[in-house]
Amino acid sequence: MKNSVPQAASLLLEKLLCLVHVRQLPAGSDGEPPAVPGYYDTSCFKRGDLLEVPRTLFIHFGIYLGENRVAHLMPDILPAFTGDRRQIQQVVTNKRLILGVITKTASIRVDTVEDFAYGGSIRVNRMDRLFEDQVLSSEEAARRAEKLVGATAYSLLWNNCEHFVTYCRYGAPVSFQTDKFCETVKMIIRDQRSVLASVLVGLASIVCLGLAPSTTLPTIFIPFFLWMAG
Repeated sequence: MKNSVPQAASLLLEKLLCLVHVRQLPAGSDGEPPAVPGYYDTSCFKRGDLLEVPRTLFIHFGIYLGENRVAHLMPDILPAFTGDRRQIQQVVTNKRLILGVITKTASIRVDTVEDFAYGGSIRVNRMDRLFEDQVLSSEEAARRAEKLVGATAYSLLWNNCEHFVTYCRYGAPVSFQTDKFCETVKMIIRDQRSVLASVLVGLASIVCLGLAPSTTLPTIFIPFFLWMAG
């Protein structure tokens, strides 16, 4: 029974990582990722291109630097503890990535196209049509990306890989994925069914955990704020 909780948590984490296509390292690999064949045709990429790799729940972005190199932002805890570029440049493991998200630390790193895409399809400059006259020169975009390589702060909503590439190529950090997420949250808050759901959850917590400030106050205030925001 003592090991059941850690095992369950580990299994849940593994399933979540599989869902979002985060790279899984095989057991006994000592942190080394499996070899990925170089099957991407980089001849169609130009220096400064904005590359997109669709995932299950999100899109990962990078700036092509030429010579099979891509600059991209990834959550990573390691830069908070060391400035050793050789260690940081090693493939980001699941543990490093998750701790980076939690601690809001990241690195803008340069990887091969294969490591960046990791088997996913690559789309090129699809956002150019949304920015039209704001597109910077390819060389300027690449230089901006190269200048920012290194440790940086991370925020899922305010400083992610999409903010990085839009700053480099269009001059302004923007994330349409973040905007869409925030709009979804607004829709949930404005839906008055959320008020009823929060009341029911609050009453259930009181029944299960007893009448106490930790259960009563949320039961009162959360539905109230949802009602006022709706």
